[in-house]
Amino acid sequence: MDLLKKINTKAKADFNTGFGTSAASYGGRFINKDGSANIQKRGLTWFDRISWYHTMLKMPRAKFLLVLLAFYAIVNFIFASVYYLIDVEYLNGIDSSGSEWIKFGKAYFFSAQTFTTVGYGHISPNGFLTSALAATEALVGLLSFAIATGLFFGRFSRPRAYLKFSHNALIAPYRNNQKALMMRLTPFKNTHLTNAQAKITLGMIIEENEQMVNKFYSLDLELSEVNSLNLSWTLVHPITENSPIFGFSSEDFKSIDGELIVYVTAFDDMYSTTVSASTSYTFDEIVYGAKFEMMYSDSDDDSRTILHLNKLNSYKLIEF
Repeated sequence: MDLLKKINTKAKADFNTGFGTSAASYGGRFINKDGSANIQKRGLTWFDRISWYHTMLKMPRAKFLLVLLAFYAIVNFIFASVYYLIDVEYLNGIDSSGSEWIKFGKAYFFSAQTFTTVGYGHISPNGFLTSALAATEALVGLLSFAIATGLFFGRFSRPRAYLKFSHNALIAPYRNNQKALMMRLTPFKNTHLTNAQAKITLGMIIEENEQMVNKFYSLDLELSEVNSLNLSWTLVHPITENSPIFGFSSEDFKSIDGELIVYVTAFDDMYSTTVSASTSYTFDEIVYGAKFEMMYSDSDDDSRTILHLNKLNSYKLIEF
């Protein structure tokens, strides 16, 4: 069946999504699973395209620490090489009769002591060039540690929405023999989120006037806002006659290129600011005929509610 005949004409397309309408100009999904835009920027030099501050803040923790360690080692290696080229005889405390590797090693550790402004005093500069180099390195060290401290604080204090989304969206049974599109999210840290709001945008690539175009639709939600987000939240889009996916079968979801883009904002009491998170589901990540399993239960003594975070993606297949 023609794809245009599958699209509900009662559904009104959106034009303020921030995405273009030309399907031929897009590759892959619009939004990655982690919420970042699936875009690679070109046309400027690499240094002009990179914000080092944003890069260091968003970098994974292990990689961030590795970058700092590599920077520390490389800078000290460079300064140690310059000390060695000037001649280690201008560094009081280094035996000039030892092997070259030992002399270079002592110059390296003197560089580390100067860079960190520790200054044990066992080795000291002697002469104008060596003293000037040591003074320069001390300044570079102070500036470097100031930047590193700022980055550590920025990473530690940066407001984030600690929300996890289910890996799959589901087409599940709904009240009055209807169907509904569902996806689930939950907070996974000890944060308190209030006034949470959600929005889902559907993007599809369809043929219109003999051209492939992007069409976007805002999906109505059964509940688009909750006062407090403590447990899991299942976003439900009832597939009514006004839904753009009304009448879609499981085969349609496999044959049509589409993507669900989910935006969630909430107020974090600890940060005292609004935080946001987003993700997306391509049509091949939608499970047709399934239902989420309950992910919270009461405790053994019936005194509190247990939220099972490991059940976020759990669902069971059902017959319609």
